[in-house]
Amino acid sequence: MEAWIQHLIELLALPQFALSTVFVVSFISATLLPLGSEPAVFGLVKLNPAMFWPAVLVATVGNTLGGALDWWMGWGAHKIVDKYKHSSHHNRAVRWLEKLGPKACLLAWLPGIGDPLCAVAGWLKFPFWPCVAYMAIGKFLRYLLITGSLIWAFPGIIGA
Repeated sequence: MEAWIQHLIELLALPQFALSTVFVVSFISATLLPLGSEPAVFGLVKLNPAMFWPAVLVATVGNTLGGALDWWMGWGAHKIVDKYKHSSHHNRAVRWLEKLGPKACLLAWLPGIGDPLCAVAGWLKFPFWPCVAYMAIGKFLRYLLITGSLIWAFPGIIGA
């Protein structure tokens, strides 16, 4: 099993698979699994500065699709969340989210709360496409700002 995983990692590290790797890492990091995709995007862009926009856009798409998966998981998770229905924190959070509606998904980029927020948006049955649009906007701005800032802050590391 370890040899298979090592082979997969080596395969995904090849230049011809760079954008595919960014997509996969960005998708997985948007699910409820704890994984950050920014290092993959930054590493690709530092090794190949011409890939800035493709990397940011592919990461945005992968991360947004992962957020959409979170939305669908939340939509189907009514029974699990119902047991917390009477918590004061739960009621306050639900009122806040219902007030914001799909616009709350702009915060999907936030570490720790963004992925569960997408799931809660699905659980609350917010409209799918507006939620995905707001997720995409927030995630695109995150990748644009973080990758751009890292390139500006660390100009001497590998590449350009």
